[in-house]
Amino acid sequence: MSAEECFVEVVQQSFPFRPGEEDLMTQLVFDEATAGRIEAAYHAGDAVRRRALVRKALGASPGEQIADIGCGPGFYCSELAEEVGASGSVVGIDASVAMLELASRRCAALPNVALSQGEATSLPLPDTSVDAVVCAQVLEYVQDVPSALSEMRRVLRPGGRVVIWDIDWETVSWHSRDAARMRRMLETWDEHLTHRSLPRTLTAQLRAAGFEHVVAEAHAFTTIDFTADGFGVMLLPIIEAFAAGRNGITQEQARGWAAEQHELGERGEFYFASTQFCFSARKPA
Repeated sequence: MSAEECFVEVVQQSFPFRPGEEDLMTQLVFDEATAGRIEAAYHAGDAVRRRALVRKALGASPGEQIADIGCGPGFYCSELAEEVGASGSVVGIDASVAMLELASRRCAALPNVALSQGEATSLPLPDTSVDAVVCAQVLEYVQDVPSALSEMRRVLRPGGRVVIWDIDWETVSWHSRDAARMRRMLETWDEHLTHRSLPRTLTAQLRAAGFEHVVAEAHAFTTIDFTADGFGVMLLPIIEAFAAGRNGITQEQARGWAAEQHELGERGEFYFASTQFCFSARKPA
């Protein structure tokens, strides 16, 4: 299985299907093979790059206690555990039991990592219990962002810091010879989001939640080579699968959209770009 196919399985488990809505994507079976595929996907170039940028912004130090909100399969937990060392600790929190099972496997040999099920708007942590919070591409799916930010501030110690990473999906620029079809596919893809352009309002929301020293850094993710390491190529099969059957888009039409992108890639004409944002802020001392 290719890295892009692996990444499809990672994202499939994360789609928040609404009660009563027909699941248009095959549900993930969490066996040993799937765990290995997910690990392979998270080693893809742009995924590794993003984690490095987040960790750099967080600046974890030995002995610190860190919370990873929406920890997924535990990659941040395991990497941060090394940075805080034996005298520090990392707690990963996720609403998905299946994701926590994957994180548990990955962090099994790390005594300074704990995992807990919980929502971003109701963190299972005591007041002022951590030095830092990381929340990577989670809030764009959270309905009540102010409550989530309030919870982060609650669990942080005075002077503690938060790092939040999200995408402004309106910044996506994607080459196609059929602009109308591309627009329709991307509009359909937007349905998987709660907040399409969260970074635009996140500064104000962080300040309203009581954070100070808010800083935002923009990072361009551009794919021009048709390799699975690129964010654009990783997204391609995910969007194809998600869009088929929605907004009148047939499976054949979605497949045609993806096929054109493969053709562009073969001719050296593939182009994808998006801007992702890293916010950092502090709780007043």
